[in-house]
Amino acid sequence: MSEHEGHLSPLLKQSSGVLAERGEGAYLYDESGERYLDFTSGIGVLSTGHCHPKVVEAAQRQIGRVVHAQYAIVRHRPILELSEKLGELMPGAIDSFFYANAGTEAVEASIRLARQATGRPNIIAFRGCFHGRTMGSLSTTSSSSPVRQGVQPMMGGVAFAPFPDTYWYGWDEETAAQFCLKELDYVLQTISVPKETAAMLIEPVQGEAGYVPANTTFMKGLQERCREHGILFILDEVQAGNGRTGKYWAFEHFGIEPDVVVTAKGIASGFPLSVMGASDALMAKGWMGSQGGTYGGNAVACAAASATLDVIREEGLVENARERGAQLRARLEELKTRYPEIGNVSGIGLMLGTHMVDGQGRPDGDRSARLLKECERRGLLLIKCGAWGGQVVRWVPPLIVDAEQIDWAADQFEAALEATR
Repeated sequence: MSEHEGHLSPLLKQSSGVLAERGEGAYLYDESGERYLDFTSGIGVLSTGHCHPKVVEAAQRQIGRVVHAQYAIVRHRPILELSEKLGELMPGAIDSFFYANAGTEAVEASIRLARQATGRPNIIAFRGCFHGRTMGSLSTTSSSSPVRQGVQPMMGGVAFAPFPDTYWYGWDEETAAQFCLKELDYVLQTISVPKETAAMLIEPVQGEAGYVPANTTFMKGLQERCREHGILFILDEVQAGNGRTGKYWAFEHFGIEPDVVVTAKGIASGFPLSVMGASDALMAKGWMGSQGGTYGGNAVACAAASATLDVIREEGLVENARERGAQLRARLEELKTRYPEIGNVSGIGLMLGTHMVDGQGRPDGDRSARLLKECERRGLLLIKCGAWGGQVVRWVPPLIVDAEQIDWAADQFEAALEATR
Protein backbone atom coordinates (compact mmCIF):
# COMPACT_ATOMS: atom_id res chain seq x y z
CA MET A 1 0.00 0.00 0.00
CA SER A 2 1.32 3.45 -0.92
CA GLU A 3 1.39 6.29 1.60
CA HIS A 4 -1.82 7.70 0.12
CA GLU A 5 -3.91 4.53 -0.36
CA GLY A 6 -4.91 4.49 3.31
CA HIS A 7 -6.98 7.62 2.71
CA LEU A 8 -9.45 5.71 0.51
CA SER A 9 -12.48 4.15 2.19
CA PRO A 10 -11.86 0.48 2.92
CA LEU A 11 -15.49 -0.28 2.07
CA LEU A 12 -14.83 -0.06 -1.66
CA LYS A 13 -12.19 -2.49 -2.86
CA GLN A 14 -10.68 -2.26 -6.33
CA SER A 15 -10.97 -5.45 -8.37
CA SER A 16 -7.44 -5.01 -9.75
CA GLY A 17 -4.11 -3.76 -8.48
CA VAL A 18 -3.62 -1.39 -11.41
CA LEU A 19 -2.74 2.26 -10.76
CA ALA A 20 -3.91 3.82 -14.00
CA GLU A 21 -1.79 6.54 -15.57
CA ARG A 22 -3.44 6.94 -18.96
CA GLY A 23 -5.84 5.28 -21.35
CA GLU A 24 -6.00 5.01 -25.11
CA GLY A 25 -8.70 3.19 -27.06
CA ALA A 26 -9.27 -0.22 -25.53
CA TYR A 27 -6.10 -0.04 -23.42
CA LEU A 28 -5.11 1.24 -19.99
CA TYR A 29 -1.50 1.92 -18.98
CA ASP A 30 -0.20 1.93 -15.43
CA GLU A 31 2.50 4.21 -14.06
CA SER A 32 5.25 1.76 -15.03
CA GLY A 33 4.03 1.70 -18.63
CA GLU A 34 2.43 -1.76 -18.42
CA ARG A 35 -0.43 -2.11 -20.88
CA TYR A 36 -3.78 -3.77 -20.12
CA LEU A 37 -6.60 -4.59 -22.51
CA ASP A 38 -9.53 -3.07 -20.66
CA PHE A 39 -12.61 -5.26 -20.97
CA THR A 40 -14.30 -3.49 -18.05
CA SER A 41 -14.91 -0.14 -19.78
CA GLY A 42 -15.27 1.44 -16.34
CA ILE A 43 -18.32 -0.83 -15.83
CA GLY A 44 -19.69 -0.20 -19.28
CA VAL A 45 -19.08 3.56 -19.29
CA LEU A 46 -16.38 3.89 -21.94
CA SER A 47 -18.46 3.10 -25.00
CA THR A 48 -16.01 4.88 -27.33
CA GLY A 49 -12.94 3.67 -25.44
CA HIS A 50 -10.46 5.66 -23.44
CA CYS A 51 -9.93 9.24 -24.56
CA HIS A 52 -11.52 9.06 -27.99
CA PRO A 53 -10.08 12.07 -29.86
CA LYS A 54 -13.47 13.46 -30.90
CA VAL A 55 -14.87 13.20 -27.38
CA VAL A 56 -11.74 14.72 -25.85
CA GLU A 57 -11.78 17.59 -28.37
CA ALA A 58 -15.45 18.33 -27.66
CA ALA A 59 -14.86 18.36 -23.90
CA GLN A 60 -11.73 20.52 -24.19
CA ARG A 61 -13.49 23.00 -26.44
CA GLN A 62 -16.40 23.28 -24.00
CA ILE A 63 -14.13 23.71 -20.98
CA GLY A 64 -12.74 26.82 -22.63
CA ARG A 65 -16.24 28.28 -23.00
CA VAL A 66 -18.25 27.38 -19.92
CA VAL A 67 -17.77 24.47 -17.53
CA HIS A 68 -20.97 24.66 -15.56
CA ALA A 69 -24.05 26.60 -16.61
CA GLN A 70 -26.55 25.35 -14.01
CA TYR A 71 -29.53 24.24 -16.01
CA ALA A 72 -32.15 25.15 -13.45
CA ILE A 73 -30.95 28.72 -13.98
CA VAL A 74 -29.83 28.99 -17.61
CA ARG A 75 -29.73 26.81 -20.71
CA HIS A 76 -26.60 26.04 -22.68
CA ARG A 77 -26.01 24.90 -26.24
CA PRO A 78 -24.60 21.40 -25.45
CA ILE A 79 -27.73 20.35 -23.53
CA LEU A 80 -29.98 21.55 -26.35
CA GLU A 81 -27.93 19.75 -29.02
CA LEU A 82 -27.78 16.56 -26.97
CA SER A 83 -31.54 16.63 -26.39
CA GLU A 84 -32.14 16.98 -30.12
CA LYS A 85 -29.95 13.95 -30.87
CA LEU A 86 -31.55 11.87 -28.12
CA GLY A 87 -34.99 12.70 -29.43
CA GLU A 88 -34.02 11.13 -32.75
CA LEU A 89 -32.89 7.94 -31.01
CA MET A 90 -35.77 7.50 -28.57
CA PRO A 91 -38.89 5.46 -29.34
CA GLY A 92 -42.37 6.76 -30.01
CA ALA A 93 -43.40 9.92 -28.25
CA ILE A 94 -40.39 10.26 -25.94
CA ASP A 95 -39.18 13.78 -26.62
CA SER A 96 -38.57 15.38 -23.22
CA PHE A 97 -35.47 14.84 -21.06
CA PHE A 98 -34.32 15.36 -17.50
CA TYR A 99 -30.57 15.23 -16.84
CA ALA A 100 -28.71 14.12 -13.74
CA ASN A 101 -25.26 12.72 -12.95
CA ALA A 102 -25.62 9.00 -12.20
CA GLY A 103 -28.02 6.29 -13.27
CA THR A 104 -29.44 6.02 -9.78
CA GLU A 105 -30.55 9.68 -9.87
CA ALA A 106 -32.33 9.20 -13.18
CA VAL A 107 -34.09 6.11 -11.82
CA GLU A 108 -35.16 8.13 -8.77
CA ALA A 109 -36.56 10.77 -11.12
CA SER A 110 -38.54 8.13 -13.01
CA ILE A 111 -40.05 6.84 -9.75
CA ARG A 112 -41.07 10.35 -8.71
CA LEU A 113 -42.58 11.04 -12.12
CA ALA A 114 -44.49 7.76 -12.13
CA ARG A 115 -46.03 8.36 -8.71
CA GLN A 116 -46.92 11.97 -9.44
CA ALA A 117 -48.25 11.36 -12.96
CA THR A 118 -50.47 8.43 -11.99
CA GLY A 119 -51.39 9.34 -8.42
CA ARG A 120 -50.54 5.76 -7.46
CA PRO A 121 -48.01 4.70 -4.81
CA ASN A 122 -46.48 1.40 -5.89
CA ILE A 123 -43.63 0.31 -8.15
CA ILE A 124 -43.26 -3.28 -9.36
CA ALA A 125 -39.62 -4.24 -9.82
CA PHE A 126 -38.09 -7.55 -10.85
CA ARG A 127 -35.90 -10.03 -9.04
CA GLY A 128 -32.21 -9.66 -9.87
CA CYS A 129 -32.42 -6.15 -11.29
CA PHE A 130 -30.05 -3.38 -10.20
CA HIS A 131 -31.27 0.21 -10.37
CA GLY A 132 -28.88 2.10 -8.09
CA ARG A 133 -27.67 2.76 -4.55
CA THR A 134 -29.69 5.79 -3.45
CA MET A 135 -32.63 4.82 -1.28
CA GLY A 136 -35.45 4.92 -3.84
CA SER A 137 -33.59 3.09 -6.57
CA LEU A 138 -31.98 0.79 -4.00
CA SER A 139 -35.43 -0.19 -2.80
CA THR A 140 -36.16 -1.51 -6.31
CA THR A 141 -32.83 -3.37 -6.47
CA SER A 142 -32.42 -7.06 -5.63
CA SER A 143 -29.29 -8.16 -7.51
CA SER A 144 -27.24 -9.09 -4.43
CA SER A 145 -27.27 -8.72 -0.66
CA PRO A 146 -24.25 -6.40 -0.13
CA VAL A 147 -25.96 -3.41 -1.74
CA ARG A 148 -29.01 -3.68 0.57
CA GLN A 149 -27.76 -5.17 3.81
CA GLY A 150 -27.35 -2.98 6.87
CA VAL A 151 -29.54 -0.13 5.60
CA GLN A 152 -33.05 -1.52 6.07
CA PRO A 153 -35.84 -0.56 6.06
CA MET A 154 -36.16 0.20 2.39
CA MET A 155 -38.62 2.67 0.83
CA GLY A 156 -42.17 1.39 0.96
CA GLY A 157 -44.42 0.73 -1.99
CA VAL A 158 -42.15 -1.70 -3.88
CA ALA A 159 -43.21 -5.20 -4.89
CA PHE A 160 -40.95 -7.72 -6.61
CA ALA A 161 -41.93 -10.15 -9.36
CA PRO A 162 -39.72 -12.87 -10.91
CA PHE A 163 -37.51 -12.29 -13.95
CA PRO A 164 -37.32 -14.97 -16.70
CA ASP A 165 -33.76 -16.13 -16.02
CA THR A 166 -33.67 -19.34 -18.04
CA TYR A 167 -30.39 -20.52 -16.52
CA TRP A 168 -31.65 -20.10 -12.97
CA TYR A 169 -34.92 -21.92 -13.64
CA GLY A 170 -33.49 -24.47 -16.03
CA TRP A 171 -36.27 -23.76 -18.52
CA ASP A 172 -36.53 -22.57 -22.10
CA GLU A 173 -37.48 -18.93 -22.78
CA GLU A 174 -41.18 -19.55 -23.35
CA THR A 175 -41.63 -21.64 -20.21
CA ALA A 176 -39.76 -19.09 -18.09
CA ALA A 177 -41.73 -16.21 -19.59
CA GLN A 178 -45.12 -17.82 -18.99
CA PHE A 179 -44.24 -18.73 -15.42
CA CYS A 180 -43.03 -15.20 -14.64
CA LEU A 181 -46.08 -13.59 -16.22
CA LYS A 182 -48.33 -15.86 -14.18
CA GLU A 183 -46.48 -14.85 -11.02
CA LEU A 184 -46.72 -11.19 -12.03
CA ASP A 185 -50.48 -11.56 -12.37
CA TYR A 186 -50.53 -12.94 -8.83
CA VAL A 187 -48.62 -9.87 -7.61
CA LEU A 188 -51.14 -7.63 -9.38
CA GLN A 189 -53.99 -9.57 -7.80
CA THR A 190 -52.67 -9.70 -4.24
CA ILE A 191 -49.77 -7.37 -3.41
CA SER A 192 -49.91 -4.37 -5.72
CA VAL A 193 -53.28 -4.14 -7.44
CA PRO A 194 -53.36 -2.15 -10.70
CA LYS A 195 -55.14 0.90 -9.25
CA GLU A 196 -52.24 1.23 -6.77
CA THR A 197 -49.43 0.44 -9.24
CA ALA A 198 -47.74 3.46 -10.77
CA ALA A 199 -45.08 1.70 -12.85
CA MET A 200 -43.17 -1.43 -13.71
CA LEU A 201 -39.41 -0.82 -13.68
CA ILE A 202 -37.10 -3.30 -15.39
CA GLU A 203 -33.69 -3.82 -16.98
CA PRO A 204 -34.18 -5.44 -20.43
CA VAL A 205 -30.80 -7.08 -19.87
CA GLN A 206 -29.91 -7.39 -16.21
CA GLY A 207 -26.50 -6.03 -15.30
CA GLU A 208 -25.31 -6.86 -11.79
CA ALA A 209 -27.24 -10.15 -11.73
CA GLY A 210 -24.95 -11.55 -14.42
CA TYR A 211 -25.88 -10.13 -17.83
CA VAL A 212 -29.19 -11.93 -18.02
CA PRO A 213 -31.53 -10.91 -20.88
CA ALA A 214 -35.29 -10.90 -20.77
CA ASN A 215 -37.19 -12.30 -23.78
CA THR A 216 -39.85 -11.14 -26.21
CA THR A 217 -42.79 -13.05 -24.75
CA PHE A 218 -42.13 -11.72 -21.28
CA MET A 219 -41.46 -8.11 -22.26
CA LYS A 220 -44.53 -7.95 -24.49
CA GLY A 221 -46.54 -9.43 -21.64
CA LEU A 222 -45.36 -6.63 -19.36
CA GLN A 223 -46.25 -4.00 -21.94
CA GLU A 224 -49.73 -5.47 -22.44
CA ARG A 225 -50.44 -5.40 -18.72
CA CYS A 226 -49.13 -1.86 -18.39
CA ARG A 227 -51.30 -0.66 -21.28
CA GLU A 228 -54.37 -2.46 -19.97
CA HIS A 229 -54.12 -0.99 -16.49
CA GLY A 230 -52.62 2.46 -17.13
CA ILE A 231 -49.33 1.46 -15.51
CA LEU A 232 -46.20 3.23 -16.75
CA PHE A 233 -43.56 1.01 -18.37
CA ILE A 234 -40.05 2.16 -17.35
CA LEU A 235 -36.98 0.67 -19.04
CA ASP A 236 -33.65 0.96 -17.25
CA GLU A 237 -31.08 1.17 -20.06
CA VAL A 238 -28.30 2.51 -17.86
CA GLN A 239 -25.88 -0.29 -18.72
CA ALA A 240 -27.49 -2.01 -21.70
CA GLY A 241 -28.28 1.10 -23.74
CA ASN A 242 -26.28 3.23 -26.16
CA GLY A 243 -25.39 0.39 -28.51
CA ARG A 244 -23.93 -2.16 -26.12
CA THR A 245 -26.24 -5.05 -27.06
CA GLY A 246 -25.96 -4.59 -30.83
CA LYS A 247 -29.06 -2.40 -31.04
CA TYR A 248 -29.10 1.16 -29.83
CA TRP A 249 -31.52 0.29 -27.01
CA ALA A 250 -31.67 -3.20 -25.57
CA PHE A 251 -35.48 -3.14 -25.49
CA GLU A 252 -35.43 -3.03 -29.31
CA HIS A 253 -34.59 -6.74 -29.24
CA PHE A 254 -38.07 -7.41 -27.85
CA GLY A 255 -40.36 -5.32 -30.06
CA ILE A 256 -41.72 -3.13 -27.28
CA GLU A 257 -42.15 0.60 -26.70
CA PRO A 258 -41.66 1.96 -23.17
CA ASP A 259 -43.22 5.06 -21.63
CA VAL A 260 -40.01 6.08 -19.89
CA VAL A 261 -36.35 5.34 -20.68
CA VAL A 262 -33.53 5.81 -18.21
CA THR A 263 -29.93 5.75 -19.41
CA ALA A 264 -26.41 6.74 -18.32
CA LYS A 265 -22.99 4.98 -18.40
CA GLY A 266 -21.99 4.73 -22.08
CA ILE A 267 -23.78 7.90 -23.14
CA ALA A 268 -20.87 10.24 -22.33
CA SER A 269 -17.69 8.12 -22.62
CA GLY A 270 -16.75 8.48 -18.96
CA PHE A 271 -18.17 11.87 -18.07
CA PRO A 272 -20.89 11.68 -15.39
CA LEU A 273 -24.27 12.09 -17.05
CA SER A 274 -27.62 10.36 -16.83
CA VAL A 275 -30.95 10.93 -18.56
CA MET A 276 -34.60 10.19 -17.90
CA GLY A 277 -36.72 10.52 -21.03
CA ALA A 278 -40.51 10.57 -21.40
CA SER A 279 -43.08 12.26 -23.59
CA ASP A 280 -43.65 15.94 -23.00
CA ALA A 281 -47.26 15.14 -22.06
CA LEU A 282 -46.15 12.64 -19.41
CA MET A 283 -43.48 14.97 -18.03
CA ALA A 284 -46.15 17.67 -17.69
CA LYS A 285 -48.04 15.43 -15.25
CA GLY A 286 -45.16 15.63 -12.78
CA TRP A 287 -45.12 18.31 -10.10
CA MET A 288 -43.15 21.52 -10.55
CA GLY A 289 -39.99 21.53 -8.48
CA SER A 290 -39.75 17.72 -8.37
CA GLN A 291 -36.77 17.64 -10.75
CA GLY A 292 -33.47 19.28 -9.97
CA GLY A 293 -29.86 18.88 -8.90
CA THR A 294 -26.77 21.06 -8.88
CA TYR A 295 -24.57 19.30 -11.41
CA GLY A 296 -27.06 17.49 -13.64
CA GLY A 297 -26.77 18.39 -17.30
CA ASN A 298 -23.25 19.78 -16.84
CA ALA A 299 -22.14 21.58 -20.02
CA VAL A 300 -18.89 19.63 -20.44
CA ALA A 301 -20.59 16.28 -19.84
CA CYS A 302 -23.30 17.17 -22.36
CA ALA A 303 -20.70 18.18 -24.94
CA ALA A 304 -18.91 14.87 -24.40
CA ALA A 305 -22.20 12.98 -24.70
CA SER A 306 -23.12 14.76 -27.92
CA ALA A 307 -19.73 13.83 -29.38
CA THR A 308 -20.16 10.25 -28.12
CA LEU A 309 -23.45 9.87 -29.98
CA ASP A 310 -21.75 11.18 -33.13
CA VAL A 311 -18.90 8.67 -32.79
CA ILE A 312 -21.29 5.77 -32.19
CA ARG A 313 -23.13 6.67 -35.39
CA GLU A 314 -20.15 7.64 -37.58
CA GLU A 315 -17.99 4.65 -36.65
CA GLY A 316 -20.80 2.09 -36.76
CA LEU A 317 -20.29 1.06 -33.14
CA VAL A 318 -23.76 -0.46 -32.74
CA GLU A 319 -23.02 -2.79 -35.64
CA ASN A 320 -19.54 -3.45 -34.27
CA ALA A 321 -21.03 -4.42 -30.91
CA ARG A 322 -23.28 -6.91 -32.67
CA GLU A 323 -20.47 -8.43 -34.77
CA ARG A 324 -17.77 -8.48 -32.11
CA GLY A 325 -20.32 -9.71 -29.57
CA ALA A 326 -21.16 -12.67 -31.82
CA GLN A 327 -17.44 -13.39 -32.21
CA LEU A 328 -16.84 -13.27 -28.46
CA ARG A 329 -19.88 -15.37 -27.67
CA ALA A 330 -18.75 -18.04 -30.14
CA ARG A 331 -15.35 -18.19 -28.43
CA LEU A 332 -16.90 -18.40 -24.95
CA GLU A 333 -19.44 -21.02 -25.98
CA GLU A 334 -16.61 -23.12 -27.42
CA LEU A 335 -14.69 -22.82 -24.15
CA LYS A 336 -17.82 -23.93 -22.30
CA THR A 337 -17.76 -27.24 -24.21
CA ARG A 338 -14.26 -27.96 -22.86
CA TYR A 339 -14.40 -26.38 -19.41
CA PRO A 340 -17.33 -27.64 -17.30
CA GLU A 341 -16.62 -24.91 -14.75
CA ILE A 342 -18.32 -22.52 -17.19
CA GLY A 343 -21.93 -23.30 -16.33
CA ASN A 344 -23.48 -20.81 -18.73
CA VAL A 345 -22.74 -18.02 -21.19
CA SER A 346 -25.37 -15.28 -21.07
CA GLY A 347 -26.05 -11.86 -22.51
CA ILE A 348 -26.39 -10.03 -25.83
CA GLY A 349 -23.86 -8.17 -27.98
CA LEU A 350 -20.88 -6.86 -26.02
CA MET A 351 -22.63 -7.53 -22.71
CA LEU A 352 -21.75 -11.14 -21.93
CA GLY A 353 -21.27 -13.18 -18.78
CA THR A 354 -19.55 -16.48 -18.06
CA HIS A 355 -21.19 -18.12 -15.04
CA MET A 356 -18.60 -20.08 -13.06
CA VAL A 357 -19.59 -23.18 -11.11
CA ASP A 358 -17.82 -25.71 -8.91
CA GLY A 359 -17.72 -29.49 -9.33
CA GLN A 360 -21.26 -29.80 -7.95
CA GLY A 361 -22.63 -27.14 -10.29
CA ARG A 362 -22.93 -24.52 -7.55
CA PRO A 363 -22.07 -20.85 -8.22
CA ASP A 364 -18.35 -20.32 -7.65
CA GLY A 365 -17.43 -16.73 -6.81
CA ASP A 366 -13.98 -17.76 -5.61
CA ARG A 367 -13.11 -19.14 -9.04
CA SER A 368 -14.24 -15.92 -10.70
CA ALA A 369 -12.02 -13.91 -8.38
CA ARG A 370 -9.00 -16.07 -9.14
CA LEU A 371 -9.71 -15.84 -12.87
CA LEU A 372 -9.77 -12.06 -12.70
CA LYS A 373 -6.39 -11.95 -10.97
CA GLU A 374 -4.84 -14.39 -13.44
CA CYS A 375 -6.21 -12.44 -16.38
CA GLU A 376 -4.85 -9.23 -14.88
CA ARG A 377 -1.43 -10.87 -14.61
CA ARG A 378 -1.69 -11.61 -18.33
CA GLY A 379 -2.68 -8.05 -19.25
CA LEU A 380 -6.48 -8.42 -19.45
CA LEU A 381 -8.84 -6.54 -17.14
CA LEU A 382 -12.24 -8.12 -16.41
CA ILE A 383 -14.82 -7.65 -13.65
CA LYS A 384 -17.34 -9.92 -11.96
CA CYS A 385 -20.85 -9.76 -10.60
CA GLY A 386 -23.61 -12.05 -9.38
CA ALA A 387 -25.42 -12.88 -6.15
CA TRP A 388 -23.02 -15.63 -5.01
CA GLY A 389 -19.88 -13.65 -4.32
CA GLY A 390 -19.58 -12.50 -7.93
CA GLN A 391 -19.73 -15.88 -9.68
CA VAL A 392 -20.15 -14.29 -13.12
CA VAL A 393 -17.15 -13.03 -15.07
CA ARG A 394 -18.55 -10.25 -17.19
CA TRP A 395 -17.31 -9.14 -20.57
CA VAL A 396 -18.01 -5.48 -21.23
CA PRO A 397 -15.32 -4.15 -23.62
CA PRO A 398 -15.57 -0.73 -25.28
CA LEU A 399 -17.69 -0.72 -28.41
CA ILE A 400 -14.60 0.13 -30.49
CA VAL A 401 -13.03 -3.28 -29.77
CA ASP A 402 -11.69 -5.11 -32.83
CA ALA A 403 -11.60 -8.78 -33.84
CA GLU A 404 -7.93 -9.26 -32.93
CA GLN A 405 -8.52 -7.90 -29.42
CA ILE A 406 -11.51 -10.20 -28.93
CA ASP A 407 -9.47 -13.25 -29.89
CA TRP A 408 -6.52 -12.21 -27.74
CA ALA A 409 -8.79 -11.70 -24.72
CA ALA A 410 -10.44 -15.10 -25.23
CA ASP A 411 -6.98 -16.70 -25.46
CA GLN A 412 -5.92 -15.13 -22.16
CA PHE A 413 -9.13 -16.24 -20.50
CA GLU A 414 -8.53 -19.82 -21.63
CA ALA A 415 -4.99 -19.67 -20.26
CA ALA A 416 -6.39 -18.34 -17.00
CA LEU A 417 -8.90 -21.19 -16.84
CA GLU A 418 -6.02 -23.64 -17.09
CA ALA A 419 -3.86 -21.79 -14.57
CA THR A 420 -6.61 -21.61 -11.92
CA ARG A 421 -7.74 -25.24 -12.05
